[in-house]
Amino acid sequence: MRTAFDTNVLIRFFVTDDPAQSEIARLELEGAERLILSITALCEFVWVLGRRYKVPRAEIAEKLRILIEVDKAEFDRGAVEAGLEIMDAGGDFADGVIAFQARDQDAELLVSFDRGAVKRLKTLGQNARLAGTTDT
Repeated sequence: MRTAFDTNVLIRFFVTDDPAQSEIARLELEGAERLILSITALCEFVWVLGRRYKVPRAEIAEKLRILIEVDKAEFDRGAVEAGLEIMDAGGDFADGVIAFQARDQDAELLVSFDRGAVKRLKTLGQNARLAGTTDT
């Protein structure tokens, strides 16, 4: 069966502050024939690990790579790779996903109030500009 997993199950697989739920999460993930990992759940996974559990960025990226490298995982590869690329450059996973989806939907420009995101996206070749400015 193709089974989608909510963020809280993915978190419990890696975070053992509730041993009973961690074991259930492990059994659920291991028992699924196909793991459906939505981009929304993965963005939330990264955010929760960083904000709630204070996991360092490099460790979050490592955990995310563990999830997506499972043979039975299904996910938006391009969006996840773009998110990881931005994370590896010091930015937010979600910024990379947003930029990928903008390109995927044929957007010619991405506008943001996030100076760091705009700078990183430009460095990676994305046409982006800071909201309220005219320079791209």
